Amino acid sequence: MAAAPAESTRPVTELPAAFWKPSPFAQPGPSRRHAIGFWLAGFVFAITIAFSTAPAPLYVLYQVRDHFGALLVTMIFSAYAFGVVASLFLVGHVSDWLGRRRILVLAIGANMAAGLVFVCWPGVLGLLIGRILSGISVGMLTATATAYLSELHAAARPGASRTRAEMVAAAASLGGLGLGPLIAGFLAQYAGAPLQVPYLVLEALMLAGLAILRITPETVRPQPWRRYHPQRITVPPEARPTLYAAGAAVAAAFALFGLFTSLAPGLIAGTLHDRSHALAGTATFVVFGAAALAQIATSRTAPRRQLGLGLGLLTLGLAGVTMAIWDPNLGLLLIGGGLAGAGSGAVFKGSISIVMDIAPAYARGEVLAGLFLAAYLGLAVPVLGLGLATRAVSTRDALLGFSAVLAAVIVLVARRLLGTRRAGASGDMNVAGDVTVPPQRGYGGRRLERRWHTGRIGAPGARVS
Repeated sequence: MAAAPAESTRPVTELPAAFWKPSPFAQPGPSRRHAIGFWLAGFVFAITIAFSTAPAPLYVLYQVRDHFGALLVTMIFSAYAFGVVASLFLVGHVSDWLGRRRILVLAIGANMAAGLVFVCWPGVLGLLIGRILSGISVGMLTATATAYLSELHAAARPGASRTRAEMVAAAASLGGLGLGPLIAGFLAQYAGAPLQVPYLVLEALMLAGLAILRITPETVRPQPWRRYHPQRITVPPEARPTLYAAGAAVAAAFALFGLFTSLAPGLIAGTLHDRSHALAGTATFVVFGAAALAQIATSRTAPRRQLGLGLGLLTLGLAGVTMAIWDPNLGLLLIGGGLAGAGSGAVFKGSISIVMDIAPAYARGEVLAGLFLAAYLGLAVPVLGLGLATRAVSTRDALLGFSAVLAAVIVLVARRLLGTRRAGASGDMNVAGDVTVPPQRGYGGRRLERRWHTGRIGAPGARVS
């Protein structure tokens, strides 16, 4: 089989063409049906992922109802994160051969089942099971919806830049994560029945999402006969130090998200003495909204600059949040959360760009899976440690230790990610020159061998045999 032609020079902030591939069902010219489907899919993505963060401003109410403390809050939240990880590796990739819409329907169904558990099963066990179901939904949803948006965009605007698809995916995912607590917080504050109404409203929106998926076009030709396997993690040995550093950076960024979707509402109520559910939801919305805006604003920025800016803002924001808890100040908490959220968004985007740039073409899915594993472990483990620390020391001391650990991680990864430059890409990071990837087994049992050169995917000399 002949070698694929070399990809033309592209901005390093864009994901490689092999990832943002056009739909196999794409028409030769622009498709209005796919253009409409692109925006509808973005809405479905945002609403479904919004449900996963809706419980954030409600944890204070659950603590009063079921008589538990900060540690159990972090355990319930961690159950969600571990549900995401399990789903990501078991079913997050199967839409590649079962179809995007089919997996999106399953993801929405799992989230709706979680909503019914929250409403109909009062108690800690119901919360744990509901959060696990919601995590399973998000694990199926994230990669599937992102790929679906890219394929719909490619079919709607053949030959156009992928920037719009990247921006809409960022706005839908991070913006949706921020909308969930905002909607739930305001409904809990002003609509009555605060532990039922927010879920019922979001259930209705997700039901509308199911109806919408009936009219959006499929972009993958189903291959149900393909042999199932869990998602793999693969990275060339030469690139492992950079991947590990990027994973640690993403873990630090997601630890900030974990703080604001688990313990921050309790900190606002307990330390800042403001029990407004609307305010708790707004604080979480500020963090995720800033992250989405930062990703959009830096969409054309080189990954090295994205990471430098992001790590700096994350450190500054963490300092502000810690100061706001030590010397109670609501305004400083919101400003610090916004800065840290913007930094986290930029760190995540820059890390993805770097990891996708160093990955061989045939293994990008496996490499990205490793990055997402680091992200969701970062979402759960540090916050769980913070919850444990509150059993031994004061909340202020525990938060100070949490911030100090994250700051140390940021310093260590900055030395690795910002201290190396990439040859051949206008001053961007260099992680490897010319790497021969060992033969791998393809899905059909065929042996795949690729030669990968920095900045060129499918360069001359690559072959499939």
